[in-house]
Amino acid sequence: MNLGFSLPVFGKAAATPGGIARYAREAERAGAAGLWVGDRLLSPVAPVVPYPGYDTMPEEFHTVHDPFTALAVAAAVTETAVLGSSTLNATQYQPANFARQLTSIDVASNGRLLPGLGIGWSPDEYAAVGIPMAERGKRLDDLLDLLETWWSEETVAHDGIGYAVAESHVGLKPVRRPPVHLAGFGEKALRRVAERADGWLPVWPVPEQFPADVLTGTLAKLRADAERAGRDPGALGVALRVNAAPGTEPEAIAESVTKIVSVLEPDHTFVDISYLTSSVEEHLDLTGRLLDLTAKG
Repeated sequence: MNLGFSLPVFGKAAATPGGIARYAREAERAGAAGLWVGDRLLSPVAPVVPYPGYDTMPEEFHTVHDPFTALAVAAAVTETAVLGSSTLNATQYQPANFARQLTSIDVASNGRLLPGLGIGWSPDEYAAVGIPMAERGKRLDDLLDLLETWWSEETVAHDGIGYAVAESHVGLKPVRRPPVHLAGFGEKALRRVAERADGWLPVWPVPEQFPADVLTGTLAKLRADAERAGRDPGALGVALRVNAAPGTEPEAIAESVTKIVSVLEPDHTFVDISYLTSSVEEHLDLTGRLLDLTAKG
């Protein structure tokens, strides 16, 4: 099993100076196939919409790293691991800057970037960046259009939503076109995955909260919809995030990962261990244990 892990970008482990570089380097040496980031701009004291499953926000979100910086650091100290995001709240960023940042990270990593994008759910974060939350769906479509042009044309011109890119030379191109994966379970989000994305970003919670056929059935529908849209259904990839709840034992995580991977057969799998560790040392220890357990499983 090719198993990846979350970089220490949230919580107490994130506050360790040099911690991301150390973890990325040592996790790759231990056998981690991927290194992944999430994205959180704010942890409001009294959020308009609490984090799912919480009355407010998890304590881990009180301390967060910039995801682009984390990926750039990981790119500098690793050689083979996929560098992924699940997910970047893509529509909270200025699109031209966003395109340049993704391209730069892909080049720095020699083509290892897997950008997983979403539209977020926090009204507080949208208010902080001055972007109307109601426009997030159409802004994502616009961003996907810009990325396609940015990565394929020598000169780029784009009339976007609330911005315009004058015809400009864009000589920095990714090593290979990064495979854009999109998150979501809603009808519109899944339609966008089927019609526009290179892959889907499902989530599997541990302890399990729903049967595996929720994911396998959704994936089958996505691939059927992709085929109806004139696309190759077999080319639609899957990057699975496994969310381990606080207090979950490594053996339970490994057992659940082995189960879901055997039926969903994702192209990439990573375990988000942000809620299970409070130091880089613990992050590394748990990474090693899970690699050992899944190798046996």
